[in-house]
Amino acid sequence: QVQLVESGGGLVQPGGSLRLSCATSEDIFRFNAMAWYRQAPGKQRELIAGITVDGDTYYADSVKGRFSIARDTAKNTNYLQMNSLNIKDTAVYYCNVGRSWGTGLWGQGTQVTVSS
Repeated sequence: QVQLVESGGGLVQPGGSLRLSCATSEDIFRFNAMAWYRQAPGKQRELIAGITVDGDTYYADSVKGRFSIARDTAKNTNYLQMNSLNIKDTAVYYCNVGRSWGTGLWGQGTQVTVSS
């Protein structure tokens, strides 16, 4: 059974940093785009960062300049580095892997809470 394994969420103070990880199998990793979505309480799930097979990236305006997505081919893992976190970044974060962003497989979600 193909799985996405997320890790790295937690509680952080405003201004802090976290790194989320999403690991999968080599076959899945090599041939698919990857993305991170988040869903805050009472809001719809939104795309915040994505990376194509070729390494092209996308960032939502709300995270541009603070978040960075990267692929590690040696570990079949993609990472979302989150810096300068603020309270509005509090949400459940989901990894997505598929032919295009928003399709294919979803991770189980990891909670990120930004609070003082």
